[in-house]
Amino acid sequence: MINSTIFLSVIIALFFLVYGIQCLKSPFMEKEFYRYGMNDQLRKLTGITQLLGACGLLAGMYISIIGFFASAGFSFMMLVAFITRLKIRDSLNQALPSFFFMIVNGYLATRYLMLLLSDL
Repeated sequence: MINSTIFLSVIIALFFLVYGIQCLKSPFMEKEFYRYGMNDQLRKLTGITQLLGACGLLAGMYISIIGFFASAGFSFMMLVAFITRLKIRDSLNQALPSFFFMIVNGYLATRYLMLLLSDL
């Protein structure tokens, strides 16, 4: 596997591990999800999904299809996050991280897909 894919997968996985734990444990995140117009169950589901996706990115370094689904899922999740930030009229500085992570995960999904297709 290409080193940039491994490097990005580890960095993104670490980010989402931290963010997933924060979603589940942080009172600040409870307030943020309320501000986003989302309920507590969705906050918990988001946190669990982020933890599972982070594990999927790490597993993807060995099993490409898992990495593909994890990174594609994160890319979609970050698209929804970006749209939500725009919808609630957050500043560009608040919205850009979700856009950035959407792009990076889209790149990773493409890399994993290329690995899968090269195995055919």
